[in-house]
Amino acid sequence: MNYKKYLNIIFIITFVLLISYSCDDTITQEDLDNRQIPSSNVSYSQHIQPVFDAKCNYAGCHNDRDMAGGLSLTNYYNTTADYLIVAPGLPENSKLVWSIEGRGTNPMPPVGRWPLTKNQIDGIKIWIKEGAKNN
Repeated sequence: MNYKKYLNIIFIITFVLLISYSCDDTITQEDLDNRQIPSSNVSYSQHIQPVFDAKCNYAGCHNDRDMAGGLSLTNYYNTTADYLIVAPGLPENSKLVWSIEGRGTNPMPPVGRWPLTKNQIDGIKIWIKEGAKNN
């Protein structure tokens, strides 16, 4: 009888671990960098915010608590609050673009952090050029 009891416990533990492992929805840096942002119809929620979440919003940087440089990139409203940071329709006039391209006074991300890929930079520029919509 004890044998069946232990076997059931092992089965339950294995089942719970299997379910927990399969529910892992974390995105690795490599997964994010391999995800392509389209060359048109860029979605803020599907394409831009995941990049900001993975590469800009970590502790000490552009989150709601630390607001490095007075900037939070945790959501659409924070990202677009300052017209100088994101100038809808005008990526070349946006300080965000200057920074991620390394042309600003504070190139981003800083040394030691995961750099944005060319596709991610282009995607942000396209999103701004398309009007920096909350889509």
